[in-house]
Amino acid sequence: MSDEKTTTTATTLWQDRNSGLRRHKLMTKELGEKIPPLYANENVEDYDSVLAHVKLFSPYNGWRWYITEWNAETGECFGLVEGFETELGYFSLGELSEVTVFGSVPAVERDLYWKPETLGEIRGRARVAA
Repeated sequence: MSDEKTTTTATTLWQDRNSGLRRHKLMTKELGEKIPPLYANENVEDYDSVLAHVKLFSPYNGWRWYITEWNAETGECFGLVEGFETELGYFSLGELSEVTVFGSVPAVERDLYWKPETLGEIRGRARVAA
């Protein structure tokens, strides 16, 4: 076993449980390196100017999660969640990766064609659609 693999496993506390069934990962190393750490935007006055780097969605219930910050070790994220309400909040990649429908079908996917947008752009589009 190589040292690199041991280090990666030891420092990553969350796992993408259904990436094989989903045929893609909710988070890649390349994407993770572009996302600021948790609390990086804590003092931003206009949160609408903050970039959402990753979009996750569930085709089964219409929910969407836009990641603006994250902790690579724990998989904890902060960003915009569009569900019953549209709100900023924390969510867990590990938990989202475990959600299934119909017994074993992964319920959450990553938008593979997503280009980073500001939260203001995302919210503006949601208001127009409503």
